[in-house]
Amino acid sequence: MYLPPMLFSKLAPKLTSPSRRLLYSSLANTNTTAAAMKLLYPTSLKLDIQSLEGFSTDLVPYDVKAPIPDSATDADILVTWTNSADNLKDAAKKLTNLKWIQSLAAGPNDVLAAGFPASVRITTGSGLHDKTVAEHALGLLLTAARRFDEMREFQLKKTWPQHLGGAQPDRPKDRFTTLRDANVLIWGYGNIAKTLAPHLTAWGATVKGVARSAGVREGVQVYGEESLPELLPTTDALVMILPGSESTKDVLNAERLKLLPKHAWVVNVGRGTSIDEEALADALEKGELGGAALDVFKTEPLPVSSRLWTTPNVLVSPHAAGGRPQDAEALIAYNLRRFLAGQELRNLV
Repeated sequence: MYLPPMLFSKLAPKLTSPSRRLLYSSLANTNTTAAAMKLLYPTSLKLDIQSLEGFSTDLVPYDVKAPIPDSATDADILVTWTNSADNLKDAAKKLTNLKWIQSLAAGPNDVLAAGFPASVRITTGSGLHDKTVAEHALGLLLTAARRFDEMREFQLKKTWPQHLGGAQPDRPKDRFTTLRDANVLIWGYGNIAKTLAPHLTAWGATVKGVARSAGVREGVQVYGEESLPELLPTTDALVMILPGSESTKDVLNAERLKLLPKHAWVVNVGRGTSIDEEALADALEKGELGGAALDVFKTEPLPVSSRLWTTPNVLVSPHAAGGRPQDAEALIAYNLRRFLAGQELRNLV
């Protein structure tokens, strides 16, 4: 049985000399086991493997789209990124020695659905995508306000969009045309929202948040979901950054969409399951909503049959907000160090 170094350092001084010698001998044997611990890392992401060397762990690359090779079935640790469902199911069946999975995704739904034993600890890549998703959300908001997408459509037709240029009203109350003085509501106020909010306030927007628990987070007032009926009617842009779960399924439904002003835009960079897509399409077709910039959908790729392809004022983004984990090696190294020491892991599910 592996004895964490921290526990050994506390225990050894209390033992008699013969017992201590026996314990040192036992630890030497267990350290051999620890040194033989095998970590499988994905080749789907360019990792600085040298930064992970120095631990008592064998680092073994693997193909996330292929079955786990027989030579790797004794792995103790599995790092996942863009693994296919078949690969994960194969890993759940073959990796009988597995103790910990480090997913580099913010949400490990694919890992949870693969059938790994409950004894396997799972940690997420929460925090690795904050900057990229926040940047994408900002880009979608600016596109919604400045209508770059519509300008592009007219460009392809070689037509001058006069209504988008020339003299324009400054901050009209019936349209979302600028972040200046805009009321931006972020639903799902976590790490990504904390990264995004300062950029919005720098441009003059008033930012509020909605989360499970209310409070003030880094200067932003965050409300509970019970406050949505009061917050939605004064919202110019609603940014959705909710995780995918049963509790968030279709939370932006027809009833809540009707609470938004007719000029309001919805931006979703969280999970597609959080929006009732049929209700959203209905609201847009009836002119009851300004528009929607969506990076995530219930079914991906978005089916050809989806109404959202042709619904007025919808910007389809192909789940492009994340996909580039930042500083993944630092998270892996941090958790690996704690795993070997028998300590609690970061982002544990």
